[in-house]
Amino acid sequence: MNGSRLVSAGHYQPAKILTNDDLAAMVDTSDEWISRRVGIRTRHMAEPDESVSDVAAHAAAKALAASGLDAGDIDLVLIATCTQTERAPSVASRVAARLGVPRAALMDLGVSCSGFTHALAQADHAIRAGAATNALVVGADLMTAVTDWTDRTTCVLTGDGAGAVVISAAAEAEIGPVVWGSAPELGTAVRIEGTPTRFSQDGQTVYRWATTQVPDIARRACERGGVRPEELAAVVLHQANLRIIEPIAKKLGAVNAIIARDVVESGNTSAASVPLALSKLLEQGEVTRGAPMLLLGFGGNLSYAGMVVRCP
Repeated sequence: MNGSRLVSAGHYQPAKILTNDDLAAMVDTSDEWISRRVGIRTRHMAEPDESVSDVAAHAAAKALAASGLDAGDIDLVLIATCTQTERAPSVASRVAARLGVPRAALMDLGVSCSGFTHALAQADHAIRAGAATNALVVGADLMTAVTDWTDRTTCVLTGDGAGAVVISAAAEAEIGPVVWGSAPELGTAVRIEGTPTRFSQDGQTVYRWATTQVPDIARRACERGGVRPEELAAVVLHQANLRIIEPIAKKLGAVNAIIARDVVESGNTSAASVPLALSKLLEQGEVTRGAPMLLLGFGGNLSYAGMVVRCP
């Protein structure tokens, strides 16, 4: 085997929807202001008794069912999250137990917004090295649980959800080499800290870094994946906000690609955002089998990870 391939995807969002008008009744904001500044109209919000492992397990179950594999075929489970409240057992352990996955290697990865693409790269590396054959990779976060609902600059951004994929060993690599890294000197621009734990950020620092640095990172991921930006069929970036997504896509020059804009209805779901948007895109059937897609997570820690993946 020379690599891995994307087999299937699945996603889950809590039933409760919070609109911009709902937020306007809580803080000094409006639907017009939120739509213009960040492009978000709705976001999903977990109930108090709904955990990160709950939403992760729902998305993972859908991806596993769509893969045609049995739970016993999965030998690696990676969960990307930055909002889990338990240290042990891990979210990966809880999800594996819920799905009946036996004996698999289980790990959580805490890389915030780029967590899913970091986890996908790690799973691909494990398969290439012969340490795994079928991997379940999930991004899941409950960002509303760490939201300061009195801060109108951040409470308009966050949402909850999970997305998952199954990847398997393949004769021909359909997941390209990862381009990853970070700007740790700017890492404190995004924070989830304190008691109680709360999300905060220096929005201007994040915006400048993302719109000036991420387009080049995206181009390098395309080069490593052996495609030109204009050959991409889809671009799935971290769903931060439209004021970040659209400039990056434009500078990249992916003129023929579908640009994922799930942020409009889901908000910023951190590690869940890329797999959530990807799963919805595949569900719509607008990308043909084998077409190249760019998956690129970036954000918290001012870290990034991106790769070209062929559509299943």
